[in-house]
Amino acid sequence: MASSLTTFTDEARIALDTLSGRATGLFSPSLRLGVTGLSRAGKTVFISALVHNLIHGGRLPLFEAQKSGRIARAFLEEQPDDAVPRFQYEDHIAALVNDRIWPESTRAISELRLTIEYESASGWSRMFSSGRLSVDIVDYPGEWLLDLPLLGKSFADFSREALEMAVLPVRQELSQAWRTLSTTVDPNADADEMTARRLAESFAAYLKACKLDERALSTLPPGRFLMPGDLEGSPALTFAPLPKLSARRPRNGSLHAMMERRYEAYKTHVVKPFFREHITRLDRQIVLIDAMQALNAGHGAMADLERAVTEILACFRPGRGSFLTDLFSRRIDRILIAATKADHLHHESHDRLQAIVRRLADRAVARANFTGADVDVAAMAAMRATREGTVRQGRETLPVIIGTPLAGETINGETFDGKTETAIFPGDLPEKIDAVFEAPEPGSQQDNADPAIRFVRFRPPKLERTAEGMTLSLPHIRLDRALQFLIGDHLA
Repeated sequence: MASSLTTFTDEARIALDTLSGRATGLFSPSLRLGVTGLSRAGKTVFISALVHNLIHGGRLPLFEAQKSGRIARAFLEEQPDDAVPRFQYEDHIAALVNDRIWPESTRAISELRLTIEYESASGWSRMFSSGRLSVDIVDYPGEWLLDLPLLGKSFADFSREALEMAVLPVRQELSQAWRTLSTTVDPNADADEMTARRLAESFAAYLKACKLDERALSTLPPGRFLMPGDLEGSPALTFAPLPKLSARRPRNGSLHAMMERRYEAYKTHVVKPFFREHITRLDRQIVLIDAMQALNAGHGAMADLERAVTEILACFRPGRGSFLTDLFSRRIDRILIAATKADHLHHESHDRLQAIVRRLADRAVARANFTGADVDVAAMAAMRATREGTVRQGRETLPVIIGTPLAGETINGETFDGKTETAIFPGDLPEKIDAVFEAPEPGSQQDNADPAIRFVRFRPPKLERTAEGMTLSLPHIRLDRALQFLIGDHLA
């Protein structure tokens, strides 16, 4: 699908940019790693933990270059793109370590260059390799990525699909106000700014409601309606899908013509530059998902998450090229789909969480007709906020997780103060994962069942310090495995 998102002119510009980047890379090898995910999946924490563990020599037993002692040092350098905001690593680490608060969510694109000096495991490679790799980490909101399919859709397509999704059972109540307002307007009436504004605001309110924890929906384009930034109030963000559109070309000066023009402006000035300047320059990609929040929200949220992952995969340019084609076009050859917050489950359920993500990824790959890149999955926690233990309940011994829930979090009627460490039995994920992807019969026992897991958010942990007062690296679950898959082969 990605090839349908660009014109010949776009491809020519992409080729020139890639050729320039490859020329620079002959003397300074680099790898561009895209990090994205849907709301609150933990992109900022993932990048902060990755960098912190590499710089401070963290415990990474599955990351072969670190385990074998071949990494001499890792350090931050100036990023190559001066027009892209820098990922504020130092601020995020201070929030995590000193204040024990989670950093703000990603609301715009940012970048950070981490350079690794290493010794190759191969004597032949040591003769020809510089032993230095710069990893350019590109952080961007998943909501922006989900805009890319719009490039291949007309305004009529966008309107039809938005209305079809709005009447799904999991969205019907949330979209009621917007759908009711939409029925009161005539697309062929004269364009009116206040009508356009009311429709856009009502549509944006519906999308924001879908994003709330109890709904945990993921497919919410246009993404800038949720994160407008400096575009807030601009005509490019003042449009909405319209019902009952005529197949004929809209009349000049009509509401339909106004909405269509603004939709096309959004694609031209917001979506296409993002795709051309960032997505087409990636070599590797990790997609972080909050599968447990979707599991708690029910089948509709899981189906929506699968739809979102399908659309995300369809936007990438997968494959491995030859030396010649690689000079003019970058391709993503490895994608990791990672379910975050594995520390909110006891390790006995980690295999089940990973199996659920594997099934979701396999179905998304098949639906997106995605080929040419290695796709792997993982259940992980970039920064582990809990530890494990057991408690006795009658004759039973229950596995629990121990941590400090955030202030205001509740479970079984108990509200936490954000200071008290608590042991929680998180529950078990279902043994048969088919149940996660199949809608229960209305009124059935499964339809009325409580959530599979008891999900509360925890504060970042208190970190251990050495006798000299030095903070140890951030604790994690399978961050080393993610690193090995994403960059390990470049350090072989």
